[in-house]
Amino acid sequence: MIDFRLQRPAALALLAALLFGASTPLAKLLLGQMSPQLLAGLLYLGSGLGLAALRLFGRLLFPRRAPPPGALRGRDYLWLAGAVACGGVAAPLLLLWGLSGSSAATASLLLNLEGTFTVLLAAWLFRESVAGRVWLASAVMLAGGVLLTFDPSDVYHLSPRSGAVVLACLLWAADNNLTRQIAHGDPVSIAAIKGLTAGSVNLGLALALGAGLPGLRPLAGSLGLGFFSYGISLVLFIYALRHLGSARAAAHFGTAPFLGAALAVLLLHEPFGGLLALALLLMLAATALIVSERHEHAHRHEALVHSHEHVHDEHHVHSHEVGEPAEPHVHSHAHEPLAHSHPHLPDMHHRHVH
Repeated sequence: MIDFRLQRPAALALLAALLFGASTPLAKLLLGQMSPQLLAGLLYLGSGLGLAALRLFGRLLFPRRAPPPGALRGRDYLWLAGAVACGGVAAPLLLLWGLSGSSAATASLLLNLEGTFTVLLAAWLFRESVAGRVWLASAVMLAGGVLLTFDPSDVYHLSPRSGAVVLACLLWAADNNLTRQIAHGDPVSIAAIKGLTAGSVNLGLALALGAGLPGLRPLAGSLGLGFFSYGISLVLFIYALRHLGSARAAAHFGTAPFLGAALAVLLLHEPFGGLLALALLLMLAATALIVSERHEHAHRHEALVHSHEHVHDEHHVHSHEVGEPAEPHVHSHAHEPLAHSHPHLPDMHHRHVH
């Protein structure tokens, strides 16, 4: 049985995956007019610029609502800086260097490792609770990804360049886990900063390698696609991180290449073969494993003071000042020590030791 109330955030992760996966077939329509590195830069930049404009527009419409929901404070900026450095700067550089000396087939297979690395780091470094079925789902998703990208006619080999691709995946996994530490913050602002940084890095690399900017229509198409497939997608993924934790959100987001391949069949009339069908079945099996998880045990909440967007539930029982805005709302609030038992996931209030 699926606890739909508890698993609602999974829909956000799956929608994020759908938007990101859609970028693959749609980007193919743009690749004939620019290099892959230039396109990546424009997609990220479209994400950052679009979200920054969205945040500015919101502040102009609602000038009294400041700071934005869940504004970052103090050491939150260290987590953000780490995420940006790993996923927005170092990983693209390593991927570019790795791709320059690796076969496309080898790189495609190795890029499936990001989701697995995210689960490993979440469990072993960040002490997130990862149930056995989540490990199994991650392995099934990895197997499906290998099936999706494997081509028996290609030649595969490992080298220092392919090792750089693996390291890039590890850094993106670190980015996912570092972003989870600030997922209580404003997802639009976080995603805008990451998009602007990654866009600047990738665009700068492409221009340095001799690429030229495309015409107005492909330029606008790239920026617009980036806004939805990278920007809005990342905002939804951060919301999912807030409620699901890194391992489960990443496992759901791992459906992106499968959804992209399915969309390519529908939009670009690419062939639907047996390997794709089997890969999609594995994706569905992995998703079913995660959403049917039921995790319940006695646990204790320690005293905590923080600020984030919330509604009043069993974890938010506190007094308010006169004139407090309607729920959901944002303000600094205190959690008293509490021991109880109920179904839960590793969200921001359930990061206890198991």
